[in-house]
Amino acid sequence: MKLHILGIAGTFMGGVAALARELGHAVEGSDQAVYPPMSTQLEQLGIALSQGYLPGNISDDCDQVVIGNALSRGNPAVEHVLDHGLAYTSGAQWLSEKVLPGRDTLAVAGTHGKTTTTTILAFLLQAAGREPGFLIGGVAEDFGMSARIGSGREFVVEADEYDTAFFDKRSKFVHYRPLVAILNNLEFDHADIFPDVAAIQRQFHHLVRTVPGRGRLIVNGADACIAEVLEMGCWTPVERFGLLQEGMDPTFEWSARKLREDGSAFTVLHKGNEFGIVEWSLLGDHNVLNGLAALAACHAVGVDVAAVIPALMAFRSVKRRMEVIGTHAGITIYDDFAHHPTAIATTLAGLRAKVGKSRIVVAIEPRSNSMRLGAHADALAPSLDGADVVVFLHRPELAWDAGKVMTALKGEGHAVVDVDMLITTLRTLARDGDRVVFMSNGGFDGAPRRFLAALRDG
Repeated sequence: MKLHILGIAGTFMGGVAALARELGHAVEGSDQAVYPPMSTQLEQLGIALSQGYLPGNISDDCDQVVIGNALSRGNPAVEHVLDHGLAYTSGAQWLSEKVLPGRDTLAVAGTHGKTTTTTILAFLLQAAGREPGFLIGGVAEDFGMSARIGSGREFVVEADEYDTAFFDKRSKFVHYRPLVAILNNLEFDHADIFPDVAAIQRQFHHLVRTVPGRGRLIVNGADACIAEVLEMGCWTPVERFGLLQEGMDPTFEWSARKLREDGSAFTVLHKGNEFGIVEWSLLGDHNVLNGLAALAACHAVGVDVAAVIPALMAFRSVKRRMEVIGTHAGITIYDDFAHHPTAIATTLAGLRAKVGKSRIVVAIEPRSNSMRLGAHADALAPSLDGADVVVFLHRPELAWDAGKVMTALKGEGHAVVDVDMLITTLRTLARDGDRVVFMSNGGFDGAPRRFLAALRDG
């Protein structure tokens, strides 16, 4: 079968392309925003990629068009598909029909941490010899890819609550029908499709409804919004996880006791019994919780958790999750995907615990739909409290006032209108010993590597 994937450079659709290619299908695709790491993966797979959504980019001999959720009515390619009666589906539906049948699906859901937790879970199952399949919303460093079919029974999928397609407004994750579901956390996001938190909770409950009684729900026990979801009805055994600290409910099935403040070492406990000590390169309380949830999910499918914990010492995470791009003149440059205020705050807290009083400089691009709509504008400045200096990319099309955010910052703040000015500003500000963190859920016009090149050029 020959597939054309509309929106192929997105992290999810790029994974679908990789899986389809591995299954033996001919794959082509088109997109309008192409950047690493997904563009690199597609190139390595030899998948033909066309720029833009022109009807002529869809081959005449294409058997089915897989349509990403970034496309809507009025898009020329979408109108072509409809007008010509071409067979079409969504990426989530294609996955549920072509890959997941006969597998034990482990789904990772939540506002934050999905990509990292999915990657840890797949890595641990691999360490246990399970040879899992997976689809991750990013390129896993240890696998060198974002998706594979796998020869084992388990398939791990990053379960996004964003809508499925223009013709299917349900959250993607309702298609997956997992045996085990991780509910990491739940906050307001995706302001372009959800009016409030209650609307997101309803979608999460649709996911809960699909998990069988023989399965398992692994949930963040400290998250009130998730607790409200479960109160709507739950038919599956629940195991809660959380950090072992004052005020924590002692009945949590899974807990972690930090051994280092930066989260790089912690003890894993199951029902009060120590399973082992995790020592790894990841930082922050959020990653402790991500790792704990993944270990609990492994246990749910029969993995000996104590046996696989040592493997995490070698875990290398995901590209663009505090990925070190390089160091020059004592300045270390990170590329990070954080774009929600909570993720920004927890990421910076983990880095601060690691680097102590060294300066943290943040270059941030408000690019997500929620950010561009201003849904997180009031929370953005407080989320950056961990930074000493912030350079804020305020593109002309951003509809809300960056000045208000700059005024509310605890540290030094600068607003620039394009990436060229951002790099120039950073070159002026950065000094020996600084950690410069680029934060965006898009390509950021290649800013992290451009800044590193600018430093090397002097």
